[in-house]
Amino acid sequence: MLIDSHAHLDDDRFDKDRDRLIKSLKESGIDLVINPGSDLGSSIKSVSLSEQYDNIYAAVGIHPHSAKEMDDSTIEVLKSFTNRDKVVAIGEIGLDYYYDNSPREIQRQRFIEQLELAKEVDLPVIIHTREAAQETFDILKAAQDGSLRGVLHCYSGSVEMALEYIKMGFYISLGGPVTFKKSKVSKEVAKMVPVDRLLIETDSPYLTPEPYRGKRNEPLLVRYVAGTIAELRGIPFEELAKYTSENAKKLFEIIDN
Repeated sequence: MLIDSHAHLDDDRFDKDRDRLIKSLKESGIDLVINPGSDLGSSIKSVSLSEQYDNIYAAVGIHPHSAKEMDDSTIEVLKSFTNRDKVVAIGEIGLDYYYDNSPREIQRQRFIEQLELAKEVDLPVIIHTREAAQETFDILKAAQDGSLRGVLHCYSGSVEMALEYIKMGFYISLGGPVTFKKSKVSKEVAKMVPVDRLLIETDSPYLTPEPYRGKRNEPLLVRYVAGTIAELRGIPFEELAKYTSENAKKLFEIIDN
């Protein structure tokens, strides 16, 4: 069985078939899905999905795109969600200097505040970073007091930085781009990251893997991510599935029912 460690099933692109899709996951070999928030609205939806479906777990957080929408009360609202049994992380949070939808100073401030919240409530973080690799690393390193843990979602950085993150106690998650022919760096990361620190994801409905690139992504397609990584590492698909599922359950502290 596989775990999709990052999917946005609350997205409106799933409105027409969300229930059918989620109910079909287990029979298709997808055991669990972690559904992160990106603003308060999607965080609320994520929590709701986790309470409606036994195979969905939630994360709550404010994406850097929405950092400008945060105020001093937002952290308290996020904190109130963390009392729910199936809220397993703070995320997705981080920096995005590609779109700069929020001013960079505000992105940094809100990122740090949410890291502190994660440490306060003892939950892992789900990190988004785009065109801000070094600054994201520096902020996480400064915040690491031995209690911070989490995953670099849909990791697109270098092998060297991935190994430094692992030294800091983080996991590396790979998604659809690892299947793209031109994604040479992601393929190297897939081969070099220790298998006990590796997660897989779809980032649905985005970043659809080959051979379905261009269509809506969904958790069912995480098998193509797993298959590519297994082939790159020269190990059986079942072994890769076992390790990445165990890693996700360990990071997010999910106990088998």
